[in-house]
Amino acid sequence: MCGIWALFGSDECLSIQVTSAMKISHRGPDAFRFENVNGFTNCCFGFHRLAIVDQLHGMQPLRVKKFPFLWLCYNGEIYNHHALQKEFDFDCQTKMDGEVLLHLYEQFGIQKMAAMLDGVFAFVLLDTANRKVFLGRDTYGVRPLFKLFTDHGFLAVCSEAKGLTEVTHSMPSEASLIPFLPGHVETFDLKASGKVESVGLDCFHCCTREPAHALYDAVQLTSGFEEEAVKSNIRLLFENAVRKRLMAQRRIGCLLSGGLDSSLVAATLVKLAKEEKLLYPIQTFAIGSEDSPDILAARQVAAHIGSEHHEVNFSAEEGIQAMKEVIFHLETYDITTVRASI
Repeated sequence: MCGIWALFGSDECLSIQVTSAMKISHRGPDAFRFENVNGFTNCCFGFHRLAIVDQLHGMQPLRVKKFPFLWLCYNGEIYNHHALQKEFDFDCQTKMDGEVLLHLYEQFGIQKMAAMLDGVFAFVLLDTANRKVFLGRDTYGVRPLFKLFTDHGFLAVCSEAKGLTEVTHSMPSEASLIPFLPGHVETFDLKASGKVESVGLDCFHCCTREPAHALYDAVQLTSGFEEEAVKSNIRLLFENAVRKRLMAQRRIGCLLSGGLDSSLVAATLVKLAKEEKLLYPIQTFAIGSEDSPDILAARQVAAHIGSEHHEVNFSAEEGIQAMKEVIFHLETYDITTVRASI
C-alpha cells in the first residue's frame, strides 16, 4: 500500500502544495520522495513507499536509463510482470514489478499496456517526449485513485481524497474532486505551461470480457461445462489467484475470520507456501471481541492448517472510539464497510 501524489500546472508554490501530500504518509512508512519534473517547474510527483518488491531500486517516480523521458508513479502489484518480461524479451534494469509498464507503453501504447496487466494498480505516467500524462486504475478499483481537475488545466492526483482537499488553485469556484473510474485510462496533453487538457477517457477492460493478459497466463483450463471440468477449473483459478500473490519480498500473512472465504484462502496459502519453500511460517490474524464466534472459529482453523496465529481483541467501547479515525481513513460512511474495517 504505497501512496502516490502528483500535480501538473500548479499556480501555487510547490513547496506549499506538497504539505498536502503528507496527509497520506501513513500509506508508505518506509520512505518518501518529492521530485520536480525537469522543464516543468510547476509539475511534481510525491511518493510514500511501503517496500514490497525490490527494496534497493523501488523508489518512485520510477525512471530508467532506457526511457529518460518517462516518469511513473504507481501503487499496486503487477502479478504477471515476469511473464510479460519473458514474453517480449524486455531488458529490465530493476526488479520492480512496475518497470514492465514503461516497456509495455513504449512498445504498445497506453491502451494495450493497461489491458495486458494482471494485477491491482493505480498509476500516473508522464511522457515528456510526447507531452502526455496518463492516469489508469485496475478493472475492479482495488487500488484507490482520486483526481482534482480544473477548467484552467490544473490537475492533481492522489491515492486518497484527503491529499487533495487543501491543494490550492486559481479558480474562483471549487474544482471537482472525484474518484478515478476503474478499468479506464485517461489521456491528457501536457502544455508548455505545465497545464493539461483531457483528450480521452477509454475503457481498457470490462469485467464481462476475458482480459487481454489471459493470453500469457500459465493456467490451462479444461474446456466444456461438465461438472468435473467446472470443479477442476474453479480449483485451478482459485489456487492460481493465491499463488500469484506470493511475489512479495516481505513476510506474507492473511486475515482469518474462520468463515468459508478466509479459511479457504488461508489453507491454500499455507499449502502453496510449503510448495514454494518459503523460509517462514504463514501468519494469520483474527480481530474481534474476546471469544466472539469469529475469534473462536479462526482459532480452530489456524490450529488445523498450522499457521502462526495472532488474535487482536477489542471491546465495544474501543470500537466506538476508533470509528472517527476509521471513517477518516476509509473516506466513506458506508455502514458495512465501516463496521468491517473497525
